[in-house]
Amino acid sequence: MSNDYTTGEDHGRRPFVTDIESESLDNPDYRRTLWTGEHLQLTVMSIDVGDDVGLEVHPDNDQFLRVEQGTGRTLMGPAEDDLNFVRDVEDDDIIMVPAGTWHNVVNTGDEPLKLYALYGPPDHEPATVHPAHSDAGKDPNED
Repeated sequence: MSNDYTTGEDHGRRPFVTDIESESLDNPDYRRTLWTGEHLQLTVMSIDVGDDVGLEVHPDNDQFLRVEQGTGRTLMGPAEDDLNFVRDVEDDDIIMVPAGTWHNVVNTGDEPLKLYALYGPPDHEPATVHPAHSDAGKDPNED
């Protein structure tokens, strides 16, 4: 493990049941991994007002995100300068991101945007905690 990011409890590689709504709503951190398996990872995120998830692409994996609180805008497309799919999202909406699709989610509301994400293979070290968006680049697996 690197010392460049905070570590928290990750329940991965063993059976796990949780109230994902409470986990998402109670999470104060930009990103926190909850479960990291061999092929799948679960993270919760809290995006500050006016902030975003960060424009990114995962060439080989699909991604599922669910909004638990707040309002935002998701942008997706075939290139980072061609985000031609734009939709507003709110509580209980899901976002499906196909592999190879550039994507971002922006908090457009007046409260933190709380969401969780499932993707595989895992993208972050187990037990990763990024208290703020600026900490995300310190993860050894981040580009």
